[in-house]
Amino acid sequence: MNNISFDYEALQAAIKQRFDGLDAEVEGLAQTYRQAKPFPFIVIDNFLPTAIAEAVANAIPDKSSPDWTRLPTDDQRGKRTLADESRLPSVIRSLIHELNSGHFLRLIEKITGIDDLISDTKLVGGGLHMIGRGGKLSVHIDFSHHPTNGLNRRLNLLLYLSRNWQEEYGGQLEFWSRDINRCEQKILPVFNRCAIFSTSPISYHGHPEPLQCPDGITRNSIALYYFTKGRPKEEEGEHNTLFKSRPEDHFQLGNFVVRAASSGVVRGLMPPLLYSFVRKLWNKRYTGA
Repeated sequence: MNNISFDYEALQAAIKQRFDGLDAEVEGLAQTYRQAKPFPFIVIDNFLPTAIAEAVANAIPDKSSPDWTRLPTDDQRGKRTLADESRLPSVIRSLIHELNSGHFLRLIEKITGIDDLISDTKLVGGGLHMIGRGGKLSVHIDFSHHPTNGLNRRLNLLLYLSRNWQEEYGGQLEFWSRDINRCEQKILPVFNRCAIFSTSPISYHGHPEPLQCPDGITRNSIALYYFTKGRPKEEEGEHNTLFKSRPEDHFQLGNFVVRAASSGVVRGLMPPLLYSFVRKLWNKRYTGA
């Protein structure tokens, strides 16, 4: 495990100062968030103090580390995740604690207008993410409820940590229309850029084009999710992560089968206890639940 020594109290103080600075701009940030299309989001550049962002980037384990879990489906081709907090380098673990703290939750409640946010200390589906050349993440909406406590997922936070990321590498975070007919926003995953966006039945997103970065360069990020007890009535409904094809995508039998299972089709064909057992196995192996 890649680890470095650092001054935790200095990290806390620097991050608090940065978040206090964002709090001073909160009215403008909130307006930007609310007015964004196709669903509420905001992009914050230079999100962390530079020294902390550099320390975090330096601590990311090499892609050959056994601590990574590699996801098995083509919709998440080449994606590695590290959600086991005990295996996270200490500076990354400390940063995640700050981003899950009450201080930060109060800030993003003001920005998003979503009250009583709850952080996920288990990092289900979150933590560190890494994707290399040829990897992709198909367009999808995220699971609606936490798989173990049933809370409603409301916000995604993505912090990008790849230095010198070039536009020709691809990997732009794309926001799609609810009918998956057009991409309406593209966000380049440049170093120390943070994207925060609503998780809802229409928040289709991904980076569906295979990465064109050189071998040895990876698209690295921290992903954190925030929850509430309940959600607006128009957003109610429970579902797993649901991947969708773009107009230009070709049919693939493997994707069709996996998507059918995720959409609940298989649930109707299996005994409830068997389905529950299989889902728990999948979540434990690939999401950290």
